[in-house]
Amino acid sequence: MQELTRTDIVERLDLLTEVSVALGDGHDDIDIFLDRILEVAKSMTNADGGTLYRPSADGRSLCFHIWLNDTLGIRQGGTSGNPIDLPPIPLVDDAGEKNLASVAAYAANFHRSVNIADVYRADVFNFSGMLTFDETFGYRSQSNLTVPMTDHEGELVGVLQLINARDRETGAIRTFSDTDQRFIEALAAQAAVALTNQQLVVQMERLLEALVNLINIGIDEKSPYTGRHCQFVPELTMLLAEAVHETERGPMADFRMTDADRRELWLAGLLHDCGKITTPVHVVDKATKLETIFDRIHMIDTRFEVLLRDAEIRALRAQCEEGAASAAIAAALAAEQARLRADREFLRGANVGSEGMSEADQDRVRRIAAYRWTGPDGVQADFLDEDEVRNLTVRFGTLNDDERKIINNHIVVTIRMLESLPWPKHLKNIPEYAGGHHERMDGKGYPRGLTREQMSVQARVMAIADIFEALTARDRPYKKGKTLSESLHILGKFALNGHIDPDLFDIFVRQKVYLKFARKNLDPSQIDAVDEAAIPGYRP
Repeated sequence: MQELTRTDIVERLDLLTEVSVALGDGHDDIDIFLDRILEVAKSMTNADGGTLYRPSADGRSLCFHIWLNDTLGIRQGGTSGNPIDLPPIPLVDDAGEKNLASVAAYAANFHRSVNIADVYRADVFNFSGMLTFDETFGYRSQSNLTVPMTDHEGELVGVLQLINARDRETGAIRTFSDTDQRFIEALAAQAAVALTNQQLVVQMERLLEALVNLINIGIDEKSPYTGRHCQFVPELTMLLAEAVHETERGPMADFRMTDADRRELWLAGLLHDCGKITTPVHVVDKATKLETIFDRIHMIDTRFEVLLRDAEIRALRAQCEEGAASAAIAAALAAEQARLRADREFLRGANVGSEGMSEADQDRVRRIAAYRWTGPDGVQADFLDEDEVRNLTVRFGTLNDDERKIINNHIVVTIRMLESLPWPKHLKNIPEYAGGHHERMDGKGYPRGLTREQMSVQARVMAIADIFEALTARDRPYKKGKTLSESLHILGKFALNGHIDPDLFDIFVRQKVYLKFARKNLDPSQIDAVDEAAIPGYRP
């Protein structure tokens, strides 16, 4: 038995310390850490080979995760990029009983280390697979140390197996010593902590994503139009952010993202409208100016029918008084009814939101409102009440001032919701990214009136993504999706008037981010020819 010198023990303790430090650093890539664990285990014991197993998803078998052998030059699994083409080791048999024939399965099932001096002389475990391997590759397996890796709750997270410990002076194969076993057990415990921490992080990330999707499902159930927006804005945000990341010249040349930065921005994109879960659905989905629970234009249609009927009754009475049909009375009736029908068609058109209702059309609504009509109660009243006039004269879109305040409040609620959460350090910017997509570069946006200098690049990117998706969206109840050229023309004006970041808009156009998004998500009829030289504020 090889005796450990003081130097050997110090070196092993140094390796354990190194692993502990690496564990404290928290590797994002667990394969890098596990590769290091297996290499350290081999180095500590001067083993010729080693295998690290991980339990299968159903916990019924052990899967090869990393496999190393110095003599045969084998490097498979882990970070090597070489797949391991070996079948998993069953932990239970067909009857559901624990597999005791395999040493790795035994160690896993009983959470007990196994140290074998010579696998060819062992009569407890089935080493047929190892013996076949030896015959195939001309190898000679001898000493074997198998150590289970269990977490703080005693759950199996892996198995560490070493083969053929070698004497450091002579190179002869030796038995793994008790000291070897204790050091490897300590190392396995550290590896188990790393795996458990990684699994907990993954589970937390999945839970967070599930909660985000839960919120978006709630919004989608309220309004399928908003649900599409909640999926497309993060996608477009990431397309533009990647284009900025790849930019090597100009004002944005220094912007770079890590994978963690990308994940943070993606989640912010998914959550950017989470406050809409509190917005009344009749406001979110208001397709026409008079829509509440139903479209009140139909009530106005009924009033027109009353006016048309009353005009006809008056004409008939006049003819009765004269005792004969009168061409003048008939002409007057026809003219009055034609005017009423024209006014009805006008109000139907005015009820549909537009990008700019003229003052003349607004005045016409008010003139029609002054008509008098007699309701079912026999009382005369103005043809349109104050609320109907206020809605029908909305200049842009379908929302009146009060409803627009309700809609705008969604971003305030979004910020409140996101700032109330205890975000970990790597996600701490989500409230700022998500909460800034309605701000303007000139400080005239909402809710905080931030300027360009007060906003992160990510928030400015999301602002462009939000506007472009809204412009091109074809599933909104109150408008049709615009073409690429129309949308870029509007965005170009926004870049000139201080609404969006002109440097980011330049990249949006120059790197054809708009086209990548369009080809995947827009209707082919919207993808028209774009003359980039004609886009306001853009210089090819």
